[in-house]
Amino acid sequence: MRLSRYFLPTLKETPSDAQIVSHRYMLRAGMVRQASAGIYSWLPLGLRVLRRIEQIVREEQDATGAREILMPTIQPADLWRESGRYDDYGKEMLRITDRHDRDMLYGPTNEELITDIVRREIKSYRDLPQNLYHIQWKFRDEVRPRFGVMRGREFLMKDNYSFDLNYEGARHSYNKMFVSYLRTFARMGLKAIPMRAETGPIGGDLSHEFIILADTGESAVYCHKDLLGFDITDQDIDFDADLQPIVDHWTSLYAAADEMHDPDSCPVAKEDLLEARGIEVGHIFYFGTKYSDAMNAKVTGPDGNEVAVEMGSYGIGVSRLVGGIIEASHDDRGIIWPDAVAPFHVGLINLRVSDDACNAACEDMYAKLMAAGIEVLYDERDASAGAKFADMDLIGLPWQVIVGPKGIGAGTVEVKRRATGETENLSPEQAIAKLAG
Repeated sequence: MRLSRYFLPTLKETPSDAQIVSHRYMLRAGMVRQASAGIYSWLPLGLRVLRRIEQIVREEQDATGAREILMPTIQPADLWRESGRYDDYGKEMLRITDRHDRDMLYGPTNEELITDIVRREIKSYRDLPQNLYHIQWKFRDEVRPRFGVMRGREFLMKDNYSFDLNYEGARHSYNKMFVSYLRTFARMGLKAIPMRAETGPIGGDLSHEFIILADTGESAVYCHKDLLGFDITDQDIDFDADLQPIVDHWTSLYAAADEMHDPDSCPVAKEDLLEARGIEVGHIFYFGTKYSDAMNAKVTGPDGNEVAVEMGSYGIGVSRLVGGIIEASHDDRGIIWPDAVAPFHVGLINLRVSDDACNAACEDMYAKLMAAGIEVLYDERDASAGAKFADMDLIGLPWQVIVGPKGIGAGTVEVKRRATGETENLSPEQAIAKLAG
């Protein structure tokens, strides 16, 4: 993509209302623009990152055997009255009346709607287990939306719902999502720490939050230092097998947030206790028959008797992750995208567009990068070198390839790794081989 033809409205100055790093950089890098309090339009660069994250989430959900559906954003209020949550949920729910005076709502979550689907279609234990997910926009009318996409009113979420015949099956479904979440966040270059959590308005008696560590995190967290040394991506996971040993490995190592525990009474020895800041990016729940009892979601069991299905729900904040990754990976010049979620892999910088040799070398490099399947953003604008370097550092692409008259004379280009700042002078062929590797 040629930058002169791209829609990338970067800002030199930080907007006064941007309080945290991710909000500042997402605005300055031209990723989002605010439409209303807590509601954002996603511009091309931001949308590319959002779609990268969404695809990783989708692939890891599919790997567990979950099946994707798509439920509407607007739901009938009667389903929530059945579950008993319509009045209990509070003012965060945006309630709507349609032209026929029917009570509707903009869904903050989908337990009721998915339970209604399953109770209509699943009648026998032979049709269980089921695990259904979708990636859809949600709305929660936060009293004070702030921090950009980290605490907005409208947000993109992956929510998944499991249906099982008994507790053992439901706990296996819970464990599958537990392990899947560890793999999902690891693929994005993040260390995610699972922590026992309150169930809140979702309900149930078993819940874990997944916290990514970031110096600018919203809350203090305390965990055993060994939690950071376990790489789930190195493991070939059989999701049909017993996953309890993997879950036990994590839950046996103490982890808590400051609002849930006093670190002075922590059972972990002080020399093993890591104190850090964290951001919640995922939350999983087991709540048994809370919704199936209330909404009469039953199946015929092996003995011919009806039994309420056991349920769990599992959320990942897809749009929130964009901000979370920036909070965990940035410096004072801008964003540092992990390779897996970067909007482009390489930024190609033409240092002197008035020089015919520079232009020819850049065009050749641009064509060869694209032919090699490398996604590249080519800065061929008539702008100063300083402005080009500043924009490339701000948007945080993993690699920069810098082409100037001096390098052309030596038959080389400069290759820079954004995360480390390390540079190499390589021939164009060597550069392409390195970037494709």
